[in-house]
Amino acid sequence: MVAVVDKPTFPLPSCLGHNPRVAVVGLGRTGVSVVRFLHRLGVECLVTDSRLHPPGLGEIRGLEGVSVFTGELRADVLRWATHVLVSPGMSLAQAEIRSALERGVALISDVDLFAEMAQAPIIAVTGSNGKSTVTCLVAEMADQAGLKVRAGGNLGTPVLDLLDPECEMYVLELSSFQLERTRKLRPDVGILLNISPDHLDRHPDLTSYAAIKSRLLQWSYWKVANLDDPLVRQMTESCGERPVQLYQGGLGKTSGEDQWSSASVLWFSVEDPRADYSLVCWQNEEWLARRGEPLLAAREVALSGRHNLANALAALAVAEAGGIALEPGLRALRTFSGLPHRMQRVATIDGVTWINDSKGTNVGATVAAISGLKGPVILLAGGVGKGADFTCLRKAVAGKVKQAILFGEDRHHLAEALQPVTETVLVEDLKGAMEVARQSSRPGDTVLLSPACASLDQFDNYQARGNHFESLVRQWQSVE
Repeated sequence: MVAVVDKPTFPLPSCLGHNPRVAVVGLGRTGVSVVRFLHRLGVECLVTDSRLHPPGLGEIRGLEGVSVFTGELRADVLRWATHVLVSPGMSLAQAEIRSALERGVALISDVDLFAEMAQAPIIAVTGSNGKSTVTCLVAEMADQAGLKVRAGGNLGTPVLDLLDPECEMYVLELSSFQLERTRKLRPDVGILLNISPDHLDRHPDLTSYAAIKSRLLQWSYWKVANLDDPLVRQMTESCGERPVQLYQGGLGKTSGEDQWSSASVLWFSVEDPRADYSLVCWQNEEWLARRGEPLLAAREVALSGRHNLANALAALAVAEAGGIALEPGLRALRTFSGLPHRMQRVATIDGVTWINDSKGTNVGATVAAISGLKGPVILLAGGVGKGADFTCLRKAVAGKVKQAILFGEDRHHLAEALQPVTETVLVEDLKGAMEVARQSSRPGDTVLLSPACASLDQFDNYQARGNHFESLVRQWQSVE
């Protein structure tokens, strides 16, 4: 089995070694970007995918010398390889992959390849919730500062497609799946936003999941961390940074012994005003502050919800660590209104507000979504729960969610968790949930789609789920 390509005429990334043969396991956006990248380098490359017609297949079939084997993970492809690059969507515990790694086949990732090729500073963002918002917000801050910035990773564009010799700053969103198979990344700035139960169908437990997330802090020169999250504090401490190092000054005190900006960690907090970036009360209202100095009234932040004030503070801390000037950062906070499918107000019909938070794919995201709204709320939730403990929703739901309408694969597990604190209704799918909500809602209610689950039981992705929600709402709006 041979993939015939021209030999490279310039040095390869060191993680590939000499005369590499790479098996790309799994296509999709990441797999396609990897195959194209390796083909440009002249690296021997074969593809195997358990799906018969994986996404992106047509995009690489014309690449000379690249053979693609679908319908199963081909053991002969994995035996042929010196290196294996596994799509983040596939578990490393899969028997064929585990067997290859045990035989000594080297595991690499697209992030490793990117890290060796990138020539500009790298800012990397991870956490259970808020990653996409903070990634895009930091990129907007850099853009406002006049930098040529490229953003992507787990969000949008695969990392290898971001590479640009003229780029002045990269901002990457990284998932736990990307971090677990990455070894070469050394960001200039790394941020850990929060840790809540997610992907426990792929990770053994919360401790293992948190440890993978914390790798980013270990690898980063500057670390930005959430003082309000106990697990983040613990992970940061394990990197040798002491959470007790807090700014002790008050308003106006920004120099001398009260300041500790020379530390390699910056903290943000919506609860503790001693953090580097925090909320303070000034002139009888809440302000975003840097080491006690008011910067921007909270009411001026375009993003809505208290969880987004945390995201705003996080982005300001990252901007400082990354050398982005303050004023462009504040301008971005005044104008950046958020991402599609993340707390989007779709319409108000007969006094009922419909909100699309389809990107709320885990319990922590749904808790944040509910907490940022005034009641009464009708919650639409369900899908693939990924092994989550749905009882963590109870505190946020109690007293604010008057009805939870549950759909999809794990609706019964959700109902079992929420029945003690609210009325639950079980339906088959999202359309059925919306129809029940339309009948039971009253003026002043908010209908919130925040599933706390992945979408893959009934939709291709969370975007398709959110688009379906918005389409139905707008149909109803048009006939009012």
